[in-house]
Amino acid sequence: MIEPIKIRGLKQNNLKNISLDIPKNKIVVFTGVSGSGKSSIVFDTIAAESQRQMNETYSAWIRGRLPKYEKPNVEWIDNLNPSVIIDQSRLGGNARSTVGTISDMYSLLRLLFSRIGTPYVGPSSYFSFNNPNGMCPACAGIGKIMDLDMKNLINENHTYDEGIFNLPAFGVGNYYWKVYRRPEYFRINVPWKDLSQEEKNILLYGSKIKDGKRLDKKLEGVYNQFKRLVLMKGPQEQSDHTLKKIAKYLYECQCPECKGKRLNQTTLSCKINGYTIHDMCEMEFSRLREELDKIKDERAKSIIDQLKASLNRMIDIGLPYLFMNRESSTLSGGEAQRLKLVRYMGSSLCGMIYIFDEPSTGMHPRDVYRMVQLLKNLRDKGNTVLVVEHDKDIIRIADEVIDIGPLAGKNGGQILFQGSYENLRISGTKTGNALSSEIKIKENVRQPKGFLPIRNANIHNLKNVDVDIPLGVMLVVTGVAGSGKSSLIREVFAKQYADQVVLIDQSAVSATGRSTVCTFLGFFDEIRNVFASQMGAPKSLFTFNGKGACPHCKGRGMITTELVFMEPVTTVCEYCNGTRYSEESLKHTVHGKTIVDVLNMSVEEAYPFFSDNKKISGMLEALIEVGLSYISLGQPLSTFSGGERQRVKLAQNIKKKGNIYILDEPTTGLHPADIEKVVDILEGFVQRGNTVIVIEHNTDVMKLADFIIDIGPDGGTKGGEVVFTGTPKEMIESGKTITAEYLRK
Repeated sequence: MIEPIKIRGLKQNNLKNISLDIPKNKIVVFTGVSGSGKSSIVFDTIAAESQRQMNETYSAWIRGRLPKYEKPNVEWIDNLNPSVIIDQSRLGGNARSTVGTISDMYSLLRLLFSRIGTPYVGPSSYFSFNNPNGMCPACAGIGKIMDLDMKNLINENHTYDEGIFNLPAFGVGNYYWKVYRRPEYFRINVPWKDLSQEEKNILLYGSKIKDGKRLDKKLEGVYNQFKRLVLMKGPQEQSDHTLKKIAKYLYECQCPECKGKRLNQTTLSCKINGYTIHDMCEMEFSRLREELDKIKDERAKSIIDQLKASLNRMIDIGLPYLFMNRESSTLSGGEAQRLKLVRYMGSSLCGMIYIFDEPSTGMHPRDVYRMVQLLKNLRDKGNTVLVVEHDKDIIRIADEVIDIGPLAGKNGGQILFQGSYENLRISGTKTGNALSSEIKIKENVRQPKGFLPIRNANIHNLKNVDVDIPLGVMLVVTGVAGSGKSSLIREVFAKQYADQVVLIDQSAVSATGRSTVCTFLGFFDEIRNVFASQMGAPKSLFTFNGKGACPHCKGRGMITTELVFMEPVTTVCEYCNGTRYSEESLKHTVHGKTIVDVLNMSVEEAYPFFSDNKKISGMLEALIEVGLSYISLGQPLSTFSGGERQRVKLAQNIKKKGNIYILDEPTTGLHPADIEKVVDILEGFVQRGNTVIVIEHNTDVMKLADFIIDIGPDGGTKGGEVVFTGTPKEMIESGKTITAEYLRK
């Protein structure tokens, strides 16, 4: 009998001094509403402690270079194994980071070209766009360059003496304006639009033709000078202030020298079977595998076998439509998670704990079985698989389910159930009830109030799509991953009708640890006004970013002591006890509550407290309406899940009318019991005269739509077409698509 992971006296975050045993070599799924405490057990406790203890086995020099993990708030943990964490954090947004570079497949492809490509151009580094030997010299291997946007830079109707250029340095009377004021070369009293091409060239390039000899040493040309001083330096050498000022005069365009291929001409002259390395990096994985099969050179056999093994894993996990040149920053959270997974699929390690954060995110119901198979394979190799999940298909395959609740935040943090999926369904918990109930299909659908056309959409894999987007309804856009849903709605429709569209996605809402829900929604100012006016004190006394900050921890609430080779020790500031505020600011109260008491209130508690203040109660009402009544006013936004972030943005926009709202998978991170609630919120938006467009894989959301547009038939080059438009009922009755098949099930 294998001893379970034993946890005793766990009080991390909102957990109520819980103790539990987690069986090993099983698939254990943790369920419960958002904010109930699932992640506190799995990520903040098991994952953090496992990684922390693993790191302690390395030398001090190595530890200094590893991520640091704090000790969780627990009495003791026993029988832990080393862990591998596969979360939903997006992959790096660096312009040089591609699917090929992060999966290490590009390294293998470079090696292949250096071995058997003809003509021979050099070792594998010569095929890297991140190496000076391989990169295009014009764009330094990025494939794009910044150029001057003449439309914004020039006032066409102005004469030189009235000020042609919108650059501060060229303002009338300024130094450069005087240097370039040369009536002998161009007419200074004629508007730009009426000058000859020769005169324009003199001003822009200092010569009569674009690349000609300069007329005068001082006349470098406005375009040349700006390019030298700004574009040649690169953004890293500019201050944020300068970048903001010049951004409107710049635009990104394809590098004219390499045509976006990133590599220099010598490297691109080397081919295998008529293809350059760039050609192969543009092929979808399924096509690339076919091309590799055609290479018969014995010298490359081991490299090709390794490459094909990686490609097979990519295809098996449901990513056959990706290609190596795809920038990693453009991948969705679900795609990024599956890409990380590929690294472990070929691993021969066993006795590990694999920890997954909602692995079904971004997956069409058709592809969830692939994930299920992968989890089973990891378990059968002798590993423990811990999964935080809301998807019924993943919960169903669990060997054991642990349900946390009953509610979120302060009202959660207890273990309600531990046992089999069948017993969970009859347990009477919120999760059990949701798993055993069935959402009915919407019968009375709304009729569109009009349509907005999309014509000839051909970005990415879209095949000249023509479709009419219905208005005044709840529209759900469906299709397998990679079919072209986001390309059609986010990149074509949202840009075409930008003035009417409000995009609500799951991207982070703030970059600082000091941002809270009330600062983001803008009503913290009003809370401080209430304190200032009632107390007759300055407003700045009631913010921890100003006069009210505790002088010892500078308003952070914590003191972090860096111990060089050991984990940093973060302790609660002993002067303010973690409240972030100074003694002076805490002397003032409203209805017996200090500013700290107010920030510790949940939205639900704060609503009656501020009932007489329209500004504050209006925003609190919006937060309750989007299902965030449990969060506290002072909770940092950095601790919110993707689904919670999306709902905060919903609350921000809830009172607006006549807009088109686009939501990208709003059910991510949502408990099945809350899906109907979120749909009710979106229904409220439509009733107020808005249009709601939801990009979604969840079949329950599809059932509750007024209208469905299905993109497909499959992903990548096999997608990019509209394969169905109509009501959910029509889709079930007559749809001949992959989505229709799963909706019928």
